[in-house]
Amino acid sequence: MNVAYNKEHVGDVLLVQLASEKIIKTVMERIGDVAILKEEATGEVKAFNLFNASKYMELNVAGNVEVTPEFVEKLEAAITANNVEVSLDVDFSPKFVVGHVEEKEKHPNADKLSICKVNVGDETLQIVCGAPNVEAGQKVVVAKIGAVMPSGLLIKEGNLRGVDSFGMLCSARELAIPGAPEVKGILVLEADAEVGTAFAIPTR
Repeated sequence: MNVAYNKEHVGDVLLVQLASEKIIKTVMERIGDVAILKEEATGEVKAFNLFNASKYMELNVAGNVEVTPEFVEKLEAAITANNVEVSLDVDFSPKFVVGHVEEKEKHPNADKLSICKVNVGDETLQIVCGAPNVEAGQKVVVAKIGAVMPSGLLIKEGNLRGVDSFGMLCSARELAIPGAPEVKGILVLEADAEVGTAFAIPTR
């Protein structure tokens, strides 16, 4: 689940995206302060907008909203108050984790891309990476699917030149780490960094 709020540019509306895939054809149903967006063919709820959002919760943000258990509790209360039935299946596992690059091979269709197999503790992800310094054996910071970068970029499943990619290996600059070097390249962690543990990025 991804949530955004920008009162200055959008108004007092909370935008809640439940599905990462693109909606083919949308139908909208408005119930009280909630506008539900469904996939026409299946009736599946893909997103919804909560109008007059500040009536239900305090929102001091312009952009992506951090989805915490406390926030979800308030969102569920707002939905219930409007007699709407929407299931919020929220994954609270860390989205920025320490990974171990177990394998690296050259991308068959792009000279500057590498295909990496990265162990993130509970699974091994295939990630296409364009960093010139990535090598097998490194401990790195992985932004998993659903992560929101400090820039506001949402990490989604992708396909780069015909190869699927399930996350991103991050540079210090992309993580907004103070004093990050300007040169291109991923952030390489100390060898004793524990695979699968959360990596805390600076808050803005």
